[in-house]
Amino acid sequence: MLHRYPKRVYILMLVFTAALIIYPLWGPAVFGAQSDFMLEKLTLMLILALFAMSLDLLVGIVGLVSLGHALFFGLGAYTLALTSPDFSPASMWWMMPLVMVVSALMALVVGFLVIRTKGIFFIMTTLAFGQMLYYFVNTSQHTGGTDGVFIMFRPSLMVGDTTLIDLDNPLTFFYFCMGMVFVGYLFLRWLTRSYYGQVLDGIHDNEHRMQALGYATTGYKLIAFVISGVMASIAGMLAAMQYGFANPAQLGWHTSGEVLMMLILGGMGTIFGPILGAFAYEILQHTYEHITPHWPILMGLTIIVAVLVLPKGIGGLIIDPPTRKQLQDGLVPRRWRTKAASKKPAAVVSDSRED
Repeated sequence: MLHRYPKRVYILMLVFTAALIIYPLWGPAVFGAQSDFMLEKLTLMLILALFAMSLDLLVGIVGLVSLGHALFFGLGAYTLALTSPDFSPASMWWMMPLVMVVSALMALVVGFLVIRTKGIFFIMTTLAFGQMLYYFVNTSQHTGGTDGVFIMFRPSLMVGDTTLIDLDNPLTFFYFCMGMVFVGYLFLRWLTRSYYGQVLDGIHDNEHRMQALGYATTGYKLIAFVISGVMASIAGMLAAMQYGFANPAQLGWHTSGEVLMMLILGGMGTIFGPILGAFAYEILQHTYEHITPHWPILMGLTIIVAVLVLPKGIGGLIIDPPTRKQLQDGLVPRRWRTKAASKKPAAVVSDSRED
């Protein structure tokens, strides 16, 4: 895990952020009548970027691969849907803390039960808990069953009678989601560079050695699990605000699989990589959907190629781009290079015979 990035990373992310900020200037010119639709897609990409960053804390930083992270994403969405008033908007001042508290309690319970497992057992236990909540929501009448729960009003952000941020405005909500991603990124950067983050780094590299040094690694991992779950629930709340409903699909294993693919595509342990991975995944999916109805096949092939060509993801490619020599070596098969190196020039052979 890197604590300092090359300057090109900051420059690229600043350019990327600036392009998103000025979208109202270039969006209509590029997309025309579909600029409003693309604004919604960009908002979704930001929400998924926050979701992917939350998973990166577990997978890339701690080294715990979870296949049930959608549990917290859907929990945030359902907490908003089930606690929102029917005829008036909820206040964001109490809604967001409520979502964070509910998800923190759930993550504390689930994490306490699964954090002692490792490897494939951790993957399967997180998947099991996610599917348990999925089937409960899918079959319960109180949660709307397969239809889900509709949200009539987005939460409001007001002081008295004055509206601070109009979240009903799509452009304002877009900037609000961008601000949440920015805060989440700064928080994770601070966390990973702190003493606690260094301990997580040590746990990722060699947990047994950290235990031998006297660290209670279970507690450190449990705290990271809770933080990751809270961040994922905030992303789920934003997703429910975006589309106005919460449904069981947000809790399913395929949602966990998709965010894991975003993380792999963007680069694990880089923090900024999941942001790029979420955007790249959604752009590829949107493109493939317009090419063929069998777009999941193309998406699967793309992920396979990305894993083979970019094992460290987009973020890893930006941090450590290949040199010209590495590219040239990569174009020549290794067996050819070995044979060529083992052969002697003809002049050397003839000289040796004369001797």
